[in-house]
Amino acid sequence: MSALFSHAIRYEWAARNPITAVQTSAKRLRTPDILTAEEFQALLQELDQRERVMVLLAGSTGLRRGELIALRWQDCDFELLQANVTHAVWHNVEGDTKTEASRKPVPLPRMVVEELKLWKSVTLYRADADYIFPSVAKNGTQPITPDMILKRHIRPALKRIGVAKRIGFHSFRHGLAVMLRQHGVDLKTAQELLRHANSRITLEVYQQAVAEEKRAAQNLAFKGLLAGDSTQHPRRLHESSYHCRKPLCF
Repeated sequence: MSALFSHAIRYEWAARNPITAVQTSAKRLRTPDILTAEEFQALLQELDQRERVMVLLAGSTGLRRGELIALRWQDCDFELLQANVTHAVWHNVEGDTKTEASRKPVPLPRMVVEELKLWKSVTLYRADADYIFPSVAKNGTQPITPDMILKRHIRPALKRIGVAKRIGFHSFRHGLAVMLRQHGVDLKTAQELLRHANSRITLEVYQQAVAEEKRAAQNLAFKGLLAGDSTQHPRRLHESSYHCRKPLCF
């Protein structure tokens, strides 16, 4: 909107840009749910080949959903083990990536490359210019709709394995960021892998991961605090808690 009003001012269709006074925040309203390693592996077992490859790509590269469905076979270099992210698709309209930093090659794990090769061997659309995940209903001229994949395949599979989390494609990207933090990957490397425009965005994700680690550590310590002396008989420990009539306060 700001660019639109600036254009109007240049052509003297407007006298001022009212958007310059608007304050916005990039802060996320809620942290996306992410899958544990066990849940991610269980999900893969429940998916058909196409959806499994999509989830593997999203989980290993952190590609945004628009970047994921915009991939064509010519973008994947199986020799160099990387995907060249050059475009993104939004509502069936192909355009540039979100930021300049997004237009960088993304490394592909060898296992993911092998899964891509298997998918290419069976898909109807395997020419270099074809989408990796095309819409069969559109005869391959458009990529598949990610919301349809979530609604018809991924979320029903999660339900079957007993996972009640609200998972979207960004959950896989956020999950990769958290996993990088948990494995001690430095901030700059994580920024490069996630292709964030600046390290501040990566740092926010890392801080969220640290908060979860703090909570896990706190719960562990709290369990130890309540357990007390492990040599004390459980019945005596249980009975001793009734000598204090006031509730425990921490």
